Amino acid sequence: MILLWLLIVPLVTSPLAFVLRKRHFMEAVNLAAFAVLLCLAAALGVRVLRSGPVSVWDGFFYADALSALVVLLSAFVALVCSIYAVGYFRHDESNGVFQEGEELGGGPAINKLREYYALTPLFVFSMILVALANNLGILWVAIEGTTLASVFLVMFYGRETSLEAAWKYAIIGGVGLSMALFGTILTYYSAHQALGTDTLAGLNWSVLVGNASQFDKPTMRLAFILILLGYGTKAGIAPMHTWKPDAYSEAPVPGAAMLAAGVLNCALYGLVRFYILSSKCLGPEFASHLLILFGLLSMGVAVPFILVQKNFRRMLAYSSIDHSGIMVLALGFGGPLGILGMLLHMTFHSITKPLLFFCAGNVQQQLKTDLFREAKGGLIHSMPLTGAAFLMVTLAVTGAPPFSLFLSEFTILRAGFSRGYLVLAVLFITFLVAIFSGFLIHIANLVLGPNPGLPPSETCRWKKSSVVGLALVIIIMGFWIPAPLFRLIQGAVDIVTNGR
Repeated sequence: MILLWLLIVPLVTSPLAFVLRKRHFMEAVNLAAFAVLLCLAAALGVRVLRSGPVSVWDGFFYADALSALVVLLSAFVALVCSIYAVGYFRHDESNGVFQEGEELGGGPAINKLREYYALTPLFVFSMILVALANNLGILWVAIEGTTLASVFLVMFYGRETSLEAAWKYAIIGGVGLSMALFGTILTYYSAHQALGTDTLAGLNWSVLVGNASQFDKPTMRLAFILILLGYGTKAGIAPMHTWKPDAYSEAPVPGAAMLAAGVLNCALYGLVRFYILSSKCLGPEFASHLLILFGLLSMGVAVPFILVQKNFRRMLAYSSIDHSGIMVLALGFGGPLGILGMLLHMTFHSITKPLLFFCAGNVQQQLKTDLFREAKGGLIHSMPLTGAAFLMVTLAVTGAPPFSLFLSEFTILRAGFSRGYLVLAVLFITFLVAIFSGFLIHIANLVLGPNPGLPPSETCRWKKSSVVGLALVIIIMGFWIPAPLFRLIQGAVDIVTNGR
């Protein structure tokens, strides 16, 4: 029943938030729901560690260590973003951001908040369904669901640029998911003769993985290429990344953080499931070469845009493109070390990236701009907590020691050297150094410098608590990974490397 409750909680929360008329009731419902969801996700992880994969309804919903890890990360991101959202939207409301628009019921502010607090649980429901769907067709539907829910968050503020970003996101994402659908259909076709079934069970991953070696190989090659292009578009790997800078800079900060951490994990999760099938059918080399190519391309594309970036919200998008490339590259390197590096990176990135968005959101709300040239620097004086956290999380997200992303990137580097990819490993280091330099220079110029004379602005306890709490988690994770979490990651590594 735990799998069903993981889906029921956000699904019930959405209509409940929609019918509520008071802001604090919407906030309380979302906070309570996502807190319960995180507890359920932790309970699922413990259950999987103790007794192995969990399934209900004859395997329709299925969770192994890889599923449990993605569910746990999605629930964590949802909760921290819901905490920050309380202070973020109260600031917007107090500054008249919602004053324009048609008044219905409780007025434009309440209508906009109702929209956010009703859409967000549906967004989270889709992310959880991605990880729990055993059927690869339902997996595709769930990933499409994340697009349908999040596209309205991108256009949340109703500006002309927001509508343009949402349209771009929907069109590019739709094209990508169309390719993923064709890849899913071809996977079913390649497995049809081996399985000898015309039922929906023929698309269940737990059934397919045991027979993958018998799939039709030419069809499976084409299927994996389409899946890589399709789910790679959703993950934002180059050259299918062009929707990310617009979407991340236009969506409200809590929604953008969920896009950057939660949806990226879901897209990579879908890609990993098909990677396992492809490796068992074709051997790992075919998929690995493609993944390495797209991974390095994504990192390489991010470098110049970060170095010359003028907008700090858009810079976060290129950081996300870089990290998606790192994880795809690690999957391409393969082997236990490469897969371990990828899953560690997914875990640490999910913990670190939201704080980067929270700091950027605080700065944007205070200065009413997201351009470096208009910010003028010196924010450490007027926003000491946000400024210090911004510098710290910049070091963390760019993989500086002793933060946890250094460990995952070092593990990926070891995987590259151990698999004989010496030139590619050196190129990987070069890209990391360039991105570290550009990111740190931009943020240091924003935060440090003489006092610009701005009044102190850090008075919201909700934003303070989310920044301080997440910063503490990031610092602790740099030195200590909880044993159950690491065991869950190791279990997921075993699933990917051994295909079971």
